[in-house]
Amino acid sequence: DGMLCFQGRRAVVTDYYYEYTECDSTGSRWRVAIPQKTGACTGLPDPVRGTECTFSCEAGEFLEMSAQECTQCAAGSYSLGSGIRFDQWDSMPAGFSSLATSLENGPRGDDRKTGSQIGNYLESNRDECTVSLIYAVHLKKQGSVSFDYQYPDNNLLFEFFIQNDQCQEMDQSTDTKWLKLTNHGEWATHTVNLKSGTNILYWRTGGVLMGTKVVKPVLLKNVQIEGVAYTSECFPCKPGMFSRVPGSSMCEPCPRDTYSGHGASSCTPCNTSTQYAAEGSAACKDRPPCSKKDYFQFHTACDHEGKTQVIYRWIEPKICLEGVTGAETLPPSGEREPCPPCNPGFYNNDTATCSPCPPGTYSDGMKPCKQCPASTEPTLGYEYKWWNILPSNMKTSCFNVGNSKCDSMNGWEVAGDHIQSGTGSSDNDYLILNIHVPGFKLPTSMSSHSGTEFGRITFEFETVCTADCELYFMMDVNRKSTTVVESWERSKTRQTYTHIMTKNASVSYTWAFQRTNQPSDIRRYVNDVARIYSISVSNAVDGVSSGCRACALSTQPSSSTCVPCPPGHYIETRTSQCTECPPNTYLVSHTTPGPDACKPCGPGSKSDKDHTRCYSDCHFTHTEGNTTLTFDFSLLGSVGSLMNGPSFTSKGTKYFHHFNISLCGEQGQLAVCRDNVTDLSIADSQREKGEGANAVKTFICQSTIIPASGRGFHTALSSQSINLADTFLGATVDDTLNGIRARPELYPQTSKKVPDVNFYFRSLEATSSCESGRSAVVTLRCNPEKSTKGELSVPRYHTSIAVCLGSCVWLLLEHVMAAPFIFYGRAQGDICVCVYPQDLLYVWTEPKLCMGGVTLPEKKTLPCEGMEFWIRLGAGLGAFTAVMLVSLTCYFWKKNKRLEYKYSRLVMSANKECEMPGADSCAVMEGENEGDMEDEVVYTKPSLLGKLKAIASKKYENVQLNSSHSKALVWS
Repeated sequence: DGMLCFQGRRAVVTDYYYEYTECDSTGSRWRVAIPQKTGACTGLPDPVRGTECTFSCEAGEFLEMSAQECTQCAAGSYSLGSGIRFDQWDSMPAGFSSLATSLENGPRGDDRKTGSQIGNYLESNRDECTVSLIYAVHLKKQGSVSFDYQYPDNNLLFEFFIQNDQCQEMDQSTDTKWLKLTNHGEWATHTVNLKSGTNILYWRTGGVLMGTKVVKPVLLKNVQIEGVAYTSECFPCKPGMFSRVPGSSMCEPCPRDTYSGHGASSCTPCNTSTQYAAEGSAACKDRPPCSKKDYFQFHTACDHEGKTQVIYRWIEPKICLEGVTGAETLPPSGEREPCPPCNPGFYNNDTATCSPCPPGTYSDGMKPCKQCPASTEPTLGYEYKWWNILPSNMKTSCFNVGNSKCDSMNGWEVAGDHIQSGTGSSDNDYLILNIHVPGFKLPTSMSSHSGTEFGRITFEFETVCTADCELYFMMDVNRKSTTVVESWERSKTRQTYTHIMTKNASVSYTWAFQRTNQPSDIRRYVNDVARIYSISVSNAVDGVSSGCRACALSTQPSSSTCVPCPPGHYIETRTSQCTECPPNTYLVSHTTPGPDACKPCGPGSKSDKDHTRCYSDCHFTHTEGNTTLTFDFSLLGSVGSLMNGPSFTSKGTKYFHHFNISLCGEQGQLAVCRDNVTDLSIADSQREKGEGANAVKTFICQSTIIPASGRGFHTALSSQSINLADTFLGATVDDTLNGIRARPELYPQTSKKVPDVNFYFRSLEATSSCESGRSAVVTLRCNPEKSTKGELSVPRYHTSIAVCLGSCVWLLLEHVMAAPFIFYGRAQGDICVCVYPQDLLYVWTEPKLCMGGVTLPEKKTLPCEGMEFWIRLGAGLGAFTAVMLVSLTCYFWKKNKRLEYKYSRLVMSANKECEMPGADSCAVMEGENEGDMEDEVVYTKPSLLGKLKAIASKKYENVQLNSSHSKALVWS
């Protein structure tokens, strides 16, 4: 009978609202009344038993709590029943939050912008910061979450995962956690099942930016969650949308030239004479005066007279006004001109269209089709260089991430000698051009070859831009996922690009041109344009023929049937027979037939049995003088790895470069690098074999590794896998090969006894930054101090592969197994001799730099004869000379002393005037003889030793001695 509040008045229904209690263990709950304002009311309605916890209304209905019954939504509103939807991103919806991960992995809430909200979608950040968009929802029953997204750039990592209320990550398969790349301009839908209870949803982006290139952001829209307990109210339609009937589950956009406000059940027309409105508009806009940006030109198709002309038309929908001050008028149509000729492989049979030549015939586009000569076959493919109409295997379209204005427009327009980007509806439209190749067919004579090239696409293009335009070239193999092969930013001069197809598969090649990535309603860059002058695809299975090539004929007499050549065989043009390439040469498939198609392998390499590539057999021989060194690298294993780093980007993100290297071995021993994020559409068995759009299989490849703790991700991420070396040029001890330098100064040698062996590689795949491809040098050095696993290293400053030819990637592999075999009698100096008493012991020179070869001789108890003959001879002569010098020195010293004594006696005797010597002072002393007299005479000569020169210079005394005492000397 009514209720009394504290204010003393009777309570009304607006003073309170109903809610359900939490479900109990039996799955039941109660409906209770809650006051609208703080403070209790007396006599509130008693709690009543509510609906079952799993109860929910259908889409277009809501649960009316008073009666606890489902009721239809009114016109101008909508309901999902047991779900909620977020499709308006002018501001961050309630319940959503963002979290940025700092460089130290500490969370920071909301101080960094997650992205930008642009009406219909949410845009992620464009830098390296790891940012999470978070939404928590409590489900009473099992449900699901779905959302639309665009993920065009694999430089940015994008994952979606779910946690429970204990912050434990829910079990998810890899393909539901890491999202797949999308084509430019196309939206993909991702759906994940949710369990009952609390679910915390995370959308996380992050990446590594090396260089100045800006990544394309992730776009998110239409987030819908199913499985909530109930919806107690309907959601009004947002401005620009309406729902005309009750019970709507969604709102529709207002048609063009109409608008609506909040919660509208219908749309209001604009005054179309002065105003316009795009689809889904919340208001009308004034029409501006027409300008040159509001019309475009195109070439008409050839008429029955073979004429074409340029026609100008207004861009649709036309929003400008003619006949007002400052308005441009539509230019008149151009003169009728002769149509361009047919493309090669097509012919014109006096009609307005070009038809493909019948199978087995060819044409240059100017002349009728005719049969190929004997011993030749048609070359299949496409060669489009005249653009009167769009070829039948090509299509064009237009996409915009934020609207559908250009969906019905042509993205590209033919223009006679080229095809160019169209006008679109906005400057940030993606203008798409696509060509589909169902497969490839090698020429008959090469059909048995297992080479690495099945076909190639070559196109000539240019871009003329005043803004930040970009042209993308993409490919989709077997309709799995589209990957960007190459891209060009801003204006580019006329140039040619070639991409080689290495597998026989169905492939779609796509060109996407965007004038700017900034959305705007005003057209500023409509004159920015991309032009493609020619597109050629070789060996297309459904192609036409513009010429003929030589083929091999059957060995049967008078046979004119082309037959396949065995692998590794070329066509001898004189005999039209298959001839095997010489040993250690490889066959270049796309060259002119003849012996020149076989190219020699480089030094230290050999060709495989099919002559498809050159490789090292893990053995290398080097001869210098009379020394021969043979290296065996087979124990190094088939594939080696190197983790280089860490390095840091300008924003502080830590990353590593991971190299996988296959030095030697055939096709089955190549290195494989793959992305564990952007290559999720292939099976594990394919991934292990190195298959998939983002798997690289080659001699040397590199991946960028972000550690698990680097940017807030829960696992280490591998991305940006690239091919560094798909061609082995050779192995040599020289520092240069084919214009590539080894740069030995980067790795100074401590010993040059065993030379370094350099393995030279090259990748011919051109990129925008490496127009001539990349090169790599792996230097093998013997180092007995390293482990048996070896050690790979790079120069300190060499942390990136941004350098191309002219510089390259340098790697050093130091390994104990990089030592040579020593052959007996060839290499000398690796064995030294130590002599012990009566024992001869052989030991290796340290450090030991050899392996295999001869063994150490056993210990011998013999005189030391281990030296060479000349060494022994030299030692003997040296010892003899030393003994002789010592003996002569002693002899002359003794002689000198005796002569000094005799001289002093003679002088004393000569001083006694006119007195003959006495008996006791006789000149000839006792014990002297005639030999002594001879010595005395010799002594008087000027050529005596240095110490006697002073005495010999006294001539007067000598003469007096010899004249006055001569007789005495004789007679005594």
